[in-house]
Amino acid sequence: RFQIQRGKTDPTSYKSLGDCFRTIFQREGLLGFYKGILPPVLAETPKRAVKFFTFEQYKKLLGYVSLPPGLAFAVAGLGSGLTEAVVVNPFEVVKVTLQTNQNAFTEQPSSFVQAQQIIKTGGLGFQGLNKGLTATLGRHGVFNMVYFGFYFNVKNILPVNKDPNLEFLRKFGIGLVSGTIASIINIPFDVAKSRIQGPQPVPGEIKYRTCFKTMATVYKEEGFLALYKGLLPKIMRLGPG
Repeated sequence: RFQIQRGKTDPTSYKSLGDCFRTIFQREGLLGFYKGILPPVLAETPKRAVKFFTFEQYKKLLGYVSLPPGLAFAVAGLGSGLTEAVVVNPFEVVKVTLQTNQNAFTEQPSSFVQAQQIIKTGGLGFQGLNKGLTATLGRHGVFNMVYFGFYFNVKNILPVNKDPNLEFLRKFGIGLVSGTIASIINIPFDVAKSRIQGPQPVPGEIKYRTCFKTMATVYKEEGFLALYKGLLPKIMRLGPG
C-alpha cells in the first residue's frame, strides 16, 4: 500500500504505518490485512525450494571458477534470486492486484478469479500475468545476492557456540542483519514492481511500464525517498523471516 502512493495528495495516502493499519481496519475490516494471502502461501514452498536448491547448484558451478569465497556466495545468491523471480512473479502480480483493491475482503474476487481476469485482459506475457518481471528479477536477484553473500561470509567469521541456544541466537542475529541490509538495498526494485503491477494512476493509461524507467519517474516526481516507501514494514517482514 505504501509503495503505490504517489505523494501526500494521493487519495490512498497513509500518514504512517499506524495510520495504514487503522485505515485498513476501519475501511476493510480485519480480513483486509489478509488480502492476497493465498498467492504467497501457494508460492512459498516452490519459492524456497528453488532459492536454496539453485543456490547450491550455482555455488557448485562457481567452484570451477577461481573466485574468492565471499564473491562466489554473492554471485550464487544472485543466480538463485533471478531463478526464483521467474517462479514467483505470476503469484506477485495476483497478490499485488488483490492487496491494492480497497474494497472489503468479501467484495473482492478470489485469487483464482483474479488470476483469470488478469490473463483474460493481459494474457500470460508482460502485460498480464508476468508484468513487472524485470523489477521482480531485480528485487529477488539483489536481495539474494546481498543476503547469501553477507550471511555466509559473516557466519564463517563469527565463532560457533557450543551452547545450542547461543548458536541459534548467533545464526538468527546474522540472518536478521542480512535480511535487513538486503531489504534496504533492494527496495527501489520493490517500489518499481509495486507501481508496475499495481493500479495505474489513470485507468486505461500505462504510466509505469519498465523497471528503471519507473524508478526514474518516481525519483523525478516524488524525490529520492519515494524509492524507499514501505521500508519499515518490509524490514519487519523480511528481517525476522
